[in-house]
Amino acid sequence: MSEVYSRERAGRWFLGSGIQEPSGGVARFYLADARKNKPVSTEITGYTASALAFLYSITGDSRFLDRARRTAFFLADCAWDSTLGIFPYEHPSPSAVSRHLAFFFDSGIIVRGLLAVWRITKEQRLLDAAVKAARGMLADFHSGSDLHPILVLPEKTPLERDSHWSRSPGCYQAKSALAWREVAEISGETALRDAYLETISGALRGYRDFLPGTPERLRVMDRLHAASYFLEALSPLLGRAECAEAYRFTMQSVSEYMRELAPEFARSDVYAQLLRARVYASGTIPVDLAAAREEAAALAGFQAASPDPHLDGGFWFGRRGDVTIPHVNPVSTAFAAQALEAWRAFEGGEPNPCLAPPI
Repeated sequence: MSEVYSRERAGRWFLGSGIQEPSGGVARFYLADARKNKPVSTEITGYTASALAFLYSITGDSRFLDRARRTAFFLADCAWDSTLGIFPYEHPSPSAVSRHLAFFFDSGIIVRGLLAVWRITKEQRLLDAAVKAARGMLADFHSGSDLHPILVLPEKTPLERDSHWSRSPGCYQAKSALAWREVAEISGETALRDAYLETISGALRGYRDFLPGTPERLRVMDRLHAASYFLEALSPLLGRAECAEAYRFTMQSVSEYMRELAPEFARSDVYAQLLRARVYASGTIPVDLAAAREEAAALAGFQAASPDPHLDGGFWFGRRGDVTIPHVNPVSTAFAAQALEAWRAFEGGEPNPCLAPPI
């Protein structure tokens, strides 16, 4: 692991590590121990489109924009199932290793990735794809009282829910509802705007029960990752007292549980999400400088330093005790790069440390 974060190596990892297939699709992980990629994930490809757009915005390097466009075109042209009008969660789907499923959460991440690239290029096909998918999310996943986490394809019937956070509704889903808000800001569609606000209202009723949420101690770390999604969803609404209070409560809870669990199990993306949440709310909620500096230092330590280009510059998923979990992860790398860039700007006294919307 490296001791000092390098933007250049993080960017080079996205471009040259092989985590992205020639098609434009992006693998969920690079498995360092097995020396192979996991299958292409449409969600992770959406995150990568946003990450590449972000890297272009802060560097001006056209390689990031070229790759962002390729990534977005894969989503719009290949990952989208035009017959069903939905994004299956892996590509191809179904496959020998993948059930034919679609996730509400993944769909929102993909829409936001398409919009991140569209904001730069203004290519109508990307906006059209985002609008179509956002409308489909509302039509397909809304149960009438909440949001189905997962649909079984091709019938689009809800998968049976269970206690795992990603297979049950909860406040974390509000992050993907941001896709409705972002599309509505462009298209003016009140139904999508209202769906975002409805999702926030539901999340505000139940967020205090999300953590710890499981009797299995180390699984709480995974739920910290999900709880941090709720923080992102609230970020446009911090002028509302109830949203600011929910943000404070959740951020403090994540911070406390993370520090308690980190000696046994730590996820780099949780450090990144928490650090980023502190900076993005700094105009409303004062930043705990000592905690943020500790988080930034710990996060930088997850960046891989290796002669292997499959690894170098990416961020390890996490650590069990003193042992690094041998997965290099696009989402961890994207979150970490944005968090550390936002923190650098904040500490440097730049007037607007919010360099881009959260990925």
